[in-house]
Amino acid sequence: MGSLTLVKPNLHLVDVEARRMLFHVPTSGLFELDDLSREMIELFSGQKEVSAPQLRERFDGRFSAADVVDTLEEFKTLKIVADADLVAANKAQINIEPQPVTQFPLTTIVLNTNTGCNLSCTYCYKEDLTTPSKGDKMSYETAVQSVEMMLKESPDQRQYNVVFFGGEPLSNLPLIRNVVAYCEERFASLEADVSFTMTTNATLLNEKLVDWLNEHRFGLTISMDGPKAMHDKNRITVGGQGTYEVVKKKAQMLLSRYNARPVGCRVTLTRGITDVEAVFDHLYGELGFTEVGFGPVTSGDISSFNLTGDEMVEVFEGMKRLGRKYLAAALDGKNMGFGNMHMLMTDIHEGNKKQLPCGAGVGLLAVDTKGGINLCHRFTGSDQALFGDVSEGLDKPALAEFVETRLDRTETGCETCRIRNICSGGCYHESYAKYGDATVPSYHYCDLLRDWVDFGVEAYTRIMLENPGFFEAHVSPRRSA
Repeated sequence: MGSLTLVKPNLHLVDVEARRMLFHVPTSGLFELDDLSREMIELFSGQKEVSAPQLRERFDGRFSAADVVDTLEEFKTLKIVADADLVAANKAQINIEPQPVTQFPLTTIVLNTNTGCNLSCTYCYKEDLTTPSKGDKMSYETAVQSVEMMLKESPDQRQYNVVFFGGEPLSNLPLIRNVVAYCEERFASLEADVSFTMTTNATLLNEKLVDWLNEHRFGLTISMDGPKAMHDKNRITVGGQGTYEVVKKKAQMLLSRYNARPVGCRVTLTRGITDVEAVFDHLYGELGFTEVGFGPVTSGDISSFNLTGDEMVEVFEGMKRLGRKYLAAALDGKNMGFGNMHMLMTDIHEGNKKQLPCGAGVGLLAVDTKGGINLCHRFTGSDQALFGDVSEGLDKPALAEFVETRLDRTETGCETCRIRNICSGGCYHESYAKYGDATVPSYHYCDLLRDWVDFGVEAYTRIMLENPGFFEAHVSPRRSA
């Protein structure tokens, strides 16, 4: 054999107590190294190139030749080691070669029901936001065209999802009721299932409406930012009043009578609000949300709300402290509803190897009130170019060009990054807000994300070694929920 070398971008080593684990970057797989594989990794890590004589010198008399060859071949198959000349010439394949995008298997359509909202949250990214009465409301015809576009692009699927968004989606409740009725009849005729999802500020909920949402099994997420002082700092009425008391009351009513699906809470972290543990304890421990997830603002249009670099460090340290509590609960067979940690565990457990950061532009598209097709709900009303119109159809060439650009990691920071198949360059809208270009990876907190994923790999390993049944009991069912 010729000289071989380590393909460093394809592996990451994690020590968990006395065990050495290998995180295989291309597949997001996790392997425990035995004595031979551990020592072989050490040999390659200490040498720029390794030859056959060096292998014989290191392992002869200590491991069988067959075992050495088998381990080496396995490393080659995993592309952990490769021909030194190929690596030096940058010809050792690290990333999947981008393929032309011709199909858009839509199974989720996001309907922007109304640009209006009855709140005036100071950090809101929606560029077209206004009051409900002045808002542009989506018509029933546009909503039906959106659903039919999804079916045209992805016929014969078993499961579809319709998402209602805004503004405040419940400010156009008649549309939601009519679309639900249409979809339930339409998808039943196709022998397909349809689910409904909505994020709401909760202020317009009442018992009768909650019972209707329960009947139709909506997946509900409530926007709430924590205890009163934190929530009222930014989530205010048009008149400038804090909304905590009304949202708390509505959320408690919802949680007391809603049983169709778990109810989650989405927290927006802005400058000056970094105590994720206090927020989580209040929303999860006191109010009783099933799951709480955090969205740090790092690149909003209004820079005064963006977390500073030091605050981002505080946020991620707090998330790791919560993550350790999640780990302790998991080892005890309990599921703690920390959404960010649960998603990371899911990605690692399922071996997710994402070429794109999310399904936007491929499995998911958003439609604005006029029928314009957007990458996702965060782009409706923005200056980002549309990808067609529901009345005319999807602009596939333009959308394909966008997706293919993001798929190509050549000469980007993602090309050799160890979390490239988990992060996949980050949120399109964050890139759009930060750099003015949604195709550029979100570089501004890469180091923090790498540290967060490293933390997750270690936690996942502990759970797999000490209580593997946790994943079957709590992670796999989450997908169906």
